Amino acid sequence: MKNALILHGTANNHNGNWFPWLKNELENKGYKVWVPDLPIPNTPNAKLNTNFILTNKDWNFDGESLIIGHSSGAVEILNLLQHFPKDVCVKKCIFVAVFKDNLGEEMFNGLFEEVFNFQLIKKHSKQFIFIHSDDDPYCPLSHAEYLSKKLNAKLIVKKGQGHFNLEKGSQYKKFPFLLDLVD
Repeated sequence: MKNALILHGTANNHNGNWFPWLKNELENKGYKVWVPDLPIPNTPNAKLNTNFILTNKDWNFDGESLIIGHSSGAVEILNLLQHFPKDVCVKKCIFVAVFKDNLGEEMFNGLFEEVFNFQLIKKHSKQFIFIHSDDDPYCPLSHAEYLSKKLNAKLIVKKGQGHFNLEKGSQYKKFPFLLDLVD
């Protein structure tokens, strides 16, 4: 069965930004969708998040799975993939406004306690897509460029879209461009 995991960013939850809209749209396309409220969202921690996701008895990753993350939720995708069982490979991972280090903020240290093993990460997804804005006020474009190169991924740079969230405007209650990348 097609399923999709959507991971929110820092200081957010399942009701933020475009997440409810995307959940509804994916369900209409026949996906089982999970948009969990991640533990301690104000100071995201990879170990806690990964354990929380992988120990959920009602969720299963397979070749039909899609994982979408925004900001620190996108970073969590990297952590999650390197802890997948050997035989698990998802269909696609989409990273929106990702970053590669703590950005000089202690609150992000918990996302980067472990060095990313890109060779291992690549084994757990058939496709990687990065979406980034040329004017993201929090996450430099160079971070998405670096990570997309490490994963031999497609990088899509959008002009003037900030952090792809409601700070940019109410248009980010929806994200049709992202939905077009799903299939």
